[in-house]
Amino acid sequence: MANSLDVDKLERAVKSVYQDVAAEPDEEYHFEMGRELAERLGYRPEHLDHVPVAATESFAGVGYHFDLADIEEGDDVLDLGSGSGMDAFVAALHAGADGRVIGLEMTDKQLEKARTLRDAAGLEHVSFEHGYIEDVPFDDGTFDVVISNGVINLSPDKPRVFEEASRVLAPGGRLAISDIISEEEMPESIKNDEDLWAACIGGAQQIDRYTTAIEAVGFSVTEVRENTQYEFVSERAANACEKYGVKSISLGATT
Repeated sequence: MANSLDVDKLERAVKSVYQDVAAEPDEEYHFEMGRELAERLGYRPEHLDHVPVAATESFAGVGYHFDLADIEEGDDVLDLGSGSGMDAFVAALHAGADGRVIGLEMTDKQLEKARTLRDAAGLEHVSFEHGYIEDVPFDDGTFDVVISNGVINLSPDKPRVFEEASRVLAPGGRLAISDIISEEEMPESIKNDEDLWAACIGGAQQIDRYTTAIEAVGFSVTEVRENTQYEFVSERAANACEKYGVKSISLGATT
């Protein structure tokens, strides 16, 4: 983690943006949102049909990784940065009533929305907890699968996130994530721009450093693929992507 980062400032910016994502999904952001994006990324329409519409409207993921997660009936699943809950609800379809899905989220409005939707749908095996992905509030070896979508780039301490993911996974557990990475190191002016950080660009890490951090905590990376269907929509974000090779990837790994 770069010492020059104003972590508190960046966290406030991230929370502000994603509170708006929960409350006003129809507003314009640096990134695309909603069901059309989800289907283009690879989500199956028949799965989305069983997800609360309001959760899909606030979906701001950057890729599809449920094939990499290979969630089975009865699995315990943790979603890091679960937002309004769409991925957690999709995971619950795979895990079934005998499984358990927990979403971990730091933004109060996202958490409130996800819990309201969960209650309305009567999904007793899905829960949403407040917390930070750098400090996961669960015991060692609790989960079979850890997923995350477009969130780890927002953390100023990615190695710690991967360490926590490894810790809470049972032996043989699976990590399946989609995230934003870069081909080139970005200057401090972009890393410290809270607007671009909250847009999933400022915190994007070079891909080699990203995978090295994952392997350093004991994961074996099984697949890395680029999500060419994903792109940022604002001119400022698109310019940064073109200059520094910022892109979306999905990655699978095992403990």
